[in-house]
Amino acid sequence: MSNPQTEFDSPWKDILELYFSEFIHFFLPVAHSEIDWDRPPEFLDKELQQVVRDTELGRRMADKLVKVWRKNGTEIWVLIHVEIQSQDEADFAERMFVYHYRIFDKYRCPVVSLAVLGDERRNWKPEQFSYQLWETSVSFNFKVVKLLEYVDRWAELETSQSPFAIVVVAHLKAQETRSDRLERKTWKIALVRRLYEQNYSRTEVINLFHFIDWVMSLPEELEQEFWQSVQQLEEDRSMPYITSVQRIGRQEGLLKGIELGLKLKFGAEGLAVLPEVAEIKDAGLLEVILSGLETANTLAEWRSLYQSPDRG
Repeated sequence: MSNPQTEFDSPWKDILELYFSEFIHFFLPVAHSEIDWDRPPEFLDKELQQVVRDTELGRRMADKLVKVWRKNGTEIWVLIHVEIQSQDEADFAERMFVYHYRIFDKYRCPVVSLAVLGDERRNWKPEQFSYQLWETSVSFNFKVVKLLEYVDRWAELETSQSPFAIVVVAHLKAQETRSDRLERKTWKIALVRRLYEQNYSRTEVINLFHFIDWVMSLPEELEQEFWQSVQQLEEDRSMPYITSVQRIGRQEGLLKGIELGLKLKFGAEGLAVLPEVAEIKDAGLLEVILSGLETANTLAEWRSLYQSPDRG
């Protein structure tokens, strides 16, 4: 079974960077109206690594440190922590505190801490770190979003226009269907259909699909059925957004395979004809050309697979 941390971290990291304004609007609306969105947020990955690199608190791919500006000109650093691990972490709140004070100590800038918990434990929601001794006390509170709680807010997710409503549904259904891939296929198709029903732009459809596709992986047979459904959906709507990207990716993969085969079998002479093969857009023909490298004895024999007589 795949590690839930690695299964979800990378897509969450990507979607955070693509839709940070929408992320804040969905999960921290009180801050969204005070931020000057005319000034693009700055993602401070190197600064975050400098702060936490000497800790023993673990590597968190999805952690993000983002610089934004309030409308009054104040610079704010927002620490976003996406926690997907399924095992208990007794020191989680302490880790949030350590990250927070280290960032403040190093950069002397107000820091807002937000944790998104994508685990499957309803009763685990650390929101505070504190200690007290004699007449000294420290209390640190931070914003926590528990994705599992959206199960009880399903109507809100279904009616929301935010891309993060789709992200949350995909995340929850990916967890729920981990042992039922047929049901996962059904939900994956439903989410893709929703991308088109929400009238997202082509870029938004593709970006959100990448998240859905990553977290809701399917075995090969169901994957083929899924793509058939997507193709039919896009044909019905005359909007081949996703399948066009898939086709381009498939062509690029086939061309890389052909390039390697030409190099190994025919050397520099073989690589010299690669540009003419790159002009071919038919993925089916490219598959024939790739497999033909195994049986062709000469370069001329191999080229005959795609050259018409009048082009020979």
